[in-house]
Order: sequence, then C-alpha cells, then structure tokens
Amino acid sequence: MTHSLYWFTHDLRLRDNQLLQQACEQSSKISFIYCIDPKWFKSNRFNCQTLGGQRWAFLVKSLHELNNQLNSFGQHLVVYFKTPIDVIGHYYSHHNIHVLYCSEQMGLNERRTLAAITNKYDTLTLKQSNTFTLYDLQQLPFVVNELPATFSQFRKKIESSNLLIKPATDLPHNFPVPLIAPVCWSKLLPKVNAVSTVFDAGEAAAHRHLEQYFSSTAPSKYKLTRNALDGMINSTKFSPWLANGNLSVRQIMTALQQYEQTHGANESTYWIYFELLWREYFQLYSLRYDSQLFAFQGITHRKPLTSFYPERFANWCEGTTPYPIVNACMKQLNQTGYMSNRGRQLVASCFVNELNLDWRFGAAYFEQQLIDYDVAANWGNWQYLAGVGADPRSGRRFNLSKQTQMYDPNNSFINHWHGNAVRPLDTNDAADWPLSKL
Repeated sequence: MTHSLYWFTHDLRLRDNQLLQQACEQSSKISFIYCIDPKWFKSNRFNCQTLGGQRWAFLVKSLHELNNQLNSFGQHLVVYFKTPIDVIGHYYSHHNIHVLYCSEQMGLNERRTLAAITNKYDTLTLKQSNTFTLYDLQQLPFVVNELPATFSQFRKKIESSNLLIKPATDLPHNFPVPLIAPVCWSKLLPKVNAVSTVFDAGEAAAHRHLEQYFSSTAPSKYKLTRNALDGMINSTKFSPWLANGNLSVRQIMTALQQYEQTHGANESTYWIYFELLWREYFQLYSLRYDSQLFAFQGITHRKPLTSFYPERFANWCEGTTPYPIVNACMKQLNQTGYMSNRGRQLVASCFVNELNLDWRFGAAYFEQQLIDYDVAANWGNWQYLAGVGADPRSGRRFNLSKQTQMYDPNNSFINHWHGNAVRPLDTNDAADWPLSKL
C-alpha cells in the first residue's frame, strides 16, 4: 500500500491538475496539506511582510474553498502553521509516507525548500509536474539557461515553434481514502482582518469569472481597454486566481481558443495570449537567474543610481507623494489588494525615477500587498522598470502628467481614490534637519 502526501502550494484547485490526478491514481492512502510558514508574518530586510492583510484574506478563503471541494470527495485539507520541512518530516516519521507530490516550483526559496526536504528525508520519493505554466520545460525550443535575453526574442522563438498547448483536464476520477482524520485548523491560524472588495477567492469563483468574461464581448476589445486604471472587465482580471492556482493558465487558453472559434480572432484576443506569454517568460526568467532576481544590480550587474529615503518610501506606500496619479493607485492597492498593470508601471517608474528609491523596497511592498503576487512576474517586472532586467532600453521612465491626461483626463480615478492628498517630496534634509516650507 502506498501512503502519499500531496503538498499544495500555488495549485489550489482540483480541475486541470495533472499532478493531483496522478497522486490519486497511484496512492492507496493520501493526505492533502498546505503549510503556512510563520516567517511570512515577520518583517523582512525591507521592513515588509510576505503576507499583508489582503493577500492573507484571499489565501485563507481559497484554502477553505479547497477544503470544501475535497470534502465532497470524502477527503480534506490539513493546514499547518509550521514550516514545510517540519510538517513533511512529521508525516515521514509518524505516518510512513513514501511519496511526496508537489508542483514544480518557479521561486528560488521554494526550490531551496524542496531541495532541503529531499536531502533530509532521503528515502522519500518526490514526484512533480508542471501545474503553473502554459508549456512544459521539455517543450521549449531552448534550455532554460539559454533563455532569450528579451521578451521579443522569446516570443518569436515560441511562436515560430508552434508548440502544442495541452488542453485543460477535468477532475480526478477517484480520490483515495484519507491518511489521517480531519483536523480543525481554522482556529489555529492568525486572524483575518481584511476582505477583498474586488475579488472572491477560490476555484468556483475563478470559474465564474472565467465564464462571465468569455461570455461577454470584452475579449474582442481587450487591447483597447487593458490600460484602464479601473473597471472589472477592462482587463481580464485573471491574475489573482492564477497566482494562487485557483485557475490554470491552460484553462484560460482553452476558453480563449473556444471564444475565437465562436466569435473570431482579432488583435485583442491575440493580445490576451501575448500577455500570458509575458507571464511565461518571467517564470523562466526566475529559473534562469535564480538569486539575481532579487539582486540590486539585477541581471545586468549595473547598480542603479538610487538609494533609500525612509520618508519618501513611507509616502509612496501611503499614497501621499507629490504625484496624484501615483497616490490614487497606491491607495487603491492598499484598500483592495489590487492595481491595474498600467498603475503598476506608473508607481514603479515614480519609485525609481522621481523618488530615486532602491527598487527592491517597492518590489517587497508589492509582495506584501498584492493578492495576485507572483514571485517571478513581480520581481522580474520591477527589474524591468528599474533598468536592471530584461528591458533592451535599460529602463522605462513615464511622464506622470502625460499619463494622467491619457488615462485619467477628468481626474475621476484620482478623485475616487483621494489622490490629491499630496505631501512634499522631503521635509528633512540628508542630515535629518527640517527643510523650510518656503
């Protein structure tokens, strides 16, 4: 009899989860777990947490929904407020598990954790497969260490290769019996003090949005509306469910292809695929560059001419900079856990070019706040804007006045989010002496 452990990470769903299907087929008894590392709630070197209130609320709701789904198949999820290595070690020692199933990981810390687990428990068999990206590594027309230097080069190679996108799969046919009895884990978790006003978490909510989006005409107008600062269907809004694995990128592609067959393909429907390719590129970028993803000099080995000014950083986080459009975007982020792609570009450009701040602090704050946080896309995009990443132009500086005229000409977005509550760039000089208001 094979006793197995399935460790959920960024694959919080039952549908289109080939690894889950494999685990169900190959196990006689199985436990499904999720590990919440206590260090996620501690301040890091950037004075931010891994999980802010909005991210935490979205994750907890996703876990409850996943547990409810498993209950309908006679199974359950067990959530631990402990490190993965401790939890898996307990199952290894006390429940005689032979096989650990875990999705392939794109993040450096996640891969290091898995390596530590397999090194410590040397008779434990690790089984993995891709649950997070559009293409498997084996499909690519290059090895990861030869990832093209720019997205354009990457896109051309992918599109010229005519790679097969595997269709999304359905639910597993049968679930093995539980390895342990259900555990009441809700009371053991830190309290949730935030609720997203924009997104409902979980696999069922993800599929409702997927169906509603592709039942509308929005995909045919996506390229025209995607840069809007607000509005639920101006962009696809799949990212929170993608980041948590409530929805797979292959499910989106399946729905997109069906939409094109029914309504016809155009530049806008192609652009949805184009943006998914950007996501794909950054996942491979994370694998290719490892710790360089978090380095001040990025992958260019060229240090930006920026520093750290605590007052400027605090004003940027709170949305009280001298720039109303930036303030509105940051207040939207703090209240909802979400910000448009255009907004992210504007606030990052301001952070680096107007406030002259170390880009890593901005990336860390996004990690804390964004409910759609994705380690590869977040840190890769910040490098791109800071001029130390995959951008062939070595940095992007946005004219904030011009961008305001283009995307918020009537100041409706700024007024809605109270972006006009500005403060001066600095109230103290480099020696911490107050500056004259004059």
